[in-house]
Amino acid sequence: MGRLTKGHLIEAAIFVGIVAIFYAYSFEFNQTIEIYIFGATAWPRVVLFLLLLAAAGNLYHQYCNGSESQGGILGAAAQQDSESLMADKTALLRMILVLLTPFVFAFLLRPVGIYFSAPFFIASVMIMFGERRWKAILIMTAIIYVTFIGLFLVVLNAPLPQGNMSPFYDFSAWMLKMNTQLRGLW
Repeated sequence: MGRLTKGHLIEAAIFVGIVAIFYAYSFEFNQTIEIYIFGATAWPRVVLFLLLLAAAGNLYHQYCNGSESQGGILGAAAQQDSESLMADKTALLRMILVLLTPFVFAFLLRPVGIYFSAPFFIASVMIMFGERRWKAILIMTAIIYVTFIGLFLVVLNAPLPQGNMSPFYDFSAWMLKMNTQLRGLW
């Protein structure tokens, strides 16, 4: 079985189980849409397929390399045993912050909206994962944000939460107005 451990197989089984559950659930909203030929379940099933592909790729990598540290990858940390990692209070605090950040982001979507809060969420996650170069943080935040907005507004034409507080709502309205004017050019 190569370098696979029981933990690797359990991890793969969890991801396959998640894919199976959500795929089965996707039949509950499987309906046709006038403006989209593939129906309501096309994109969720594409994402599920990509998750399944990632799980298979991870399992293959673990089969070939086991749990070895990937020293050749930029930014890979030295391998530490789990006891010393949990003993370090700053690492535990960082892990808690990383896990709580998406909940804070989701809580702020209603009043602030995604158009304004997404860049701050992206930058904060990079900072929590240890990136300290401000130029790299700003450049990557801009690239991810423009890709995200371009994908949802231009390609998918999907509505995103706008927020309902005045300056944030105004910014969201400006973004949607710019999208409408951009679509008018085509």
